[in-house]
Amino acid sequence: MSHLVEVAIPVDAKVADKLRDPQQREAVGRMLEPDGGIERLMAAIVRLKADAHVRGLTDALVDEELAAYNAERRAWRLTHRHWSAP
Repeated sequence: MSHLVEVAIPVDAKVADKLRDPQQREAVGRMLEPDGGIERLMAAIVRLKADAHVRGLTDALVDEELAAYNAERRAWRLTHRHWSAP
């Protein structure tokens, strides 16, 4: 980033807390750079998705796998909570 300009945008309070960290702000700036960041990520996702479809992977199968993964994570979190006495 050769020329920095301060920009005020409304964000959630949790996001604002994270953006207080200079490394986080720099990472967000890199993601939004015209020559990369989000555009490169989106292009990579499109290529991966197209390749997966060619190989027979459907959106429905991905959704099923993600649902199963999320259910496993929820179950693990419920069984591994550390409750402290009041």
